[in-house]
Amino acid sequence: MAQASAQRLTGTAWALLLLLGLIWGGSFFFARVAVLEVPPFTLVFLRLSLAAVALHIYLQGRFQLYSMLRTHWRAFAIMGLINNAMPHTLIFFGQTEIGAGLASILNATTPIWTVLIANRWTADEKLTTAKVAGCITGLAGTVVLIGPAITSATHAPLWALVLPVLAAVCYGIAGTFGKRFREIPAPVTATGQLTASSLMMLPVCLIADQPWSLTFPSTAAVSAILGLALVSTAFAYLLFFRILTLAGATNTSLVTLLVPPSAILLGVVFLGERLAATDIAGMALIAIGLLLLDGRLLRRRSRSVPGRP
Repeated sequence: MAQASAQRLTGTAWALLLLLGLIWGGSFFFARVAVLEVPPFTLVFLRLSLAAVALHIYLQGRFQLYSMLRTHWRAFAIMGLINNAMPHTLIFFGQTEIGAGLASILNATTPIWTVLIANRWTADEKLTTAKVAGCITGLAGTVVLIGPAITSATHAPLWALVLPVLAAVCYGIAGTFGKRFREIPAPVTATGQLTASSLMMLPVCLIADQPWSLTFPSTAAVSAILGLALVSTAFAYLLFFRILTLAGATNTSLVTLLVPPSAILLGVVFLGERLAATDIAGMALIAIGLLLLDGRLLRRRSRSVPGRP
């Protein structure tokens, strides 16, 4: 296998990853609360558009925002489609049937797809033996999670389990594609993709859901939408693109290792969710796979053996 000249995670990048993991864990909780009252297409549009407006207000044209939007609108449109519109829609439809914890575990396969895609599309993030082992282990965990639905051993329909995995594939593509924004300030990239994806979702939302005919959501659902848009999207994407610049696509995707614990905890405490034994086993395999992808444990063990560099 080719040796990767992969970027290393600094202390700052790790701190930002931990914070982002906590915030995105909350997004699955917010989504589960909101999607019970608001249709997925409308919820995606509200999440993206409110976040885009918040970032426009925050930036107030700084970083040459508007000239950047005009110059790079095609790239922002692609990023908005694969990193916002498509994966959020897939996850929200899945969460109409499955809880926050399980959705976050399935979405934790993102680094696996990122590694496979980055190996094909980039020169600096190639497969190593450890990464191959991590991919195989993580995919095995995904099979364990989805398997009961195939055999009708779970109440969750197969399609609801597959959708968060497809969203993870979208994120894997987006993480690799997003490397082209390294020279663009992170707030501009976040605002550009959210603006583009909001414009994409507006006609979909109007045609599919006819939101003017919907019942106004409860206070809990409105609060969840605001948390989803302002905290788990606007602020989170500022962090995401900063980490992507500091640490690369594969390292950034490790945030999904940190997302399930917070999503599971919130789901258990506030929504009464419980994970089955197969869910826990699948999460454990995915976690092991992600640790293998990261490689730090193997490097530490190698350094602890006498006579080895």
